[in-house]
Amino acid sequence: ADFDAKKKRKVAEIYQALNSDPIDVATLRRMAISEGGLLTDEIRCKVWPKLLSVNTDDLPPLPGKELREDNKDYQQVLLDVRRSLRRFPPGMPDDQREGLQEELIDIILHVLKRNPQLHYYQGYHDIVVTFLLVVGDRLATALVEKLSTHHLRDFMDPTMDNTKHILNYLMPIIDQVNPEVHDFMQSAEVGTIFALSWLITWFGHVLSDFRHVVRLYDFFLACHPLMPIYFAAVIVLHRKQEVLECECDMASVHHLLSQIPQDLPYESLISKAGEIFVQFPPSELAKETAQAAQAERTAASTFKDFELASVQQRPDTVLRQRFRERLRGEEQLRGKERTKSILTKPRTNRFVKLAVMGLTVALGAAALAVVKSALEWAPKFELEIFP
Repeated sequence: ADFDAKKKRKVAEIYQALNSDPIDVATLRRMAISEGGLLTDEIRCKVWPKLLSVNTDDLPPLPGKELREDNKDYQQVLLDVRRSLRRFPPGMPDDQREGLQEELIDIILHVLKRNPQLHYYQGYHDIVVTFLLVVGDRLATALVEKLSTHHLRDFMDPTMDNTKHILNYLMPIIDQVNPEVHDFMQSAEVGTIFALSWLITWFGHVLSDFRHVVRLYDFFLACHPLMPIYFAAVIVLHRKQEVLECECDMASVHHLLSQIPQDLPYESLISKAGEIFVQFPPSELAKETAQAAQAERTAASTFKDFELASVQQRPDTVLRQRFRERLRGEEQLRGKERTKSILTKPRTNRFVKLAVMGLTVALGAAALAVVKSALEWAPKFELEIFP
C-alpha cells in the first residue's frame, strides 16, 4: 500500500511538471533519476522527448524504403538487426517482431543519411531498438537522431579514438573509490575492453530484463553523457570481492567482469553512480584523460551546447542537489566538532580524501580530485565483445 501511494505521488508530480508552463524539466530529470525512474512506458513517451529537448509537434516523416538502395551501411545493419531476436519481448508473434525489425532498419538508415558525419557501429541497433519498443517508430527516429548527435556522438566517429578516450575514465573512477581494486586490475592487465559493449549499447546488449534497460535509460537521459561509464565503474566496485578473489591475470578477470550479473541492485547502484559523479566530476578526471586534439569533438564538450540549446536547468544540478541533501543530514548527525576534525586532519590516504571531498561537496565548495593517469587502451580485440 505504501509503495502504491508513493507511485501515485510520483506520477502526479511528473504530470504536474509536464503540464507546467514552461515545462519543469528540472523536476522531470529528478523523477527520472530517483527511485523507480519514470515508472511506465506511457510516461516515458512524454518525458524522454523533454529530457532530449525534442519537439514532438514537429516530428520527421517516416522514412521510405528508398533508403536501402545503394546504402553503404545497409548490409551490416541488416545482419545486426537479424541477430537481435532476444531484444524483443519473449512470446511476441513472429510477424509483429519482423515488422519491428524492418522499422528498426529504417530508423537507423534514416538517421545516418540525415547525418553523414555519423558512422554506424555494431551495438548501435541495441540502443535504437530500446527507443523503438518504448515510443514507436516516428518518435524513436527523432529521439535517436538527437541522441546520436549528442550523447552517442563519440561512438559514431570513423575511428574508435573517442570511444577509447571515454573508456579511459573507467580506471581513474575505480581508483578514486577503491585503490585496491584498481591496483589489482592494473596488475592483471585486464584493460577496459570488457566494458565496451556496456558503454556503447547503454547496457542494452548485456541485460536480459527490458525493465532494467529502460530504468537505466531514464537515468542516462537525465544525466551527463559520461554517466554510463560511471555506472560501469560502480558495477565493478559492487563486485569488488569477486574481483579480488579472482586469479590475477587478464583472461580470468576479463572473463569474470564480462559476465554481467542479472540481479544487480539497480537502484542503489544508480544512487552510487550519481554520488561518485558529484565527487569526481568529468571536469576533474578529464585533466588526466582528455587529449587536446579530441576535446572539441567529444560528447562531454558538446554537452555544453546541448544544455544551452535546451534552455533548462543543467542535469548535473539535480545530482548535486540530491547528494548535498543526503550529506547535509549526515553532517548534522556527526556534529560540528567531528566535521572540523576531519577537515583539519592531514590527508594521509585516499580514504580520508574521500571523506573530505564528501564534506566539501556538502558545503557547496568545489570538490578536489587527484587522479592518477588512466590505463592505456588495451587492444585485446580477439576477446569476444558481443557474445
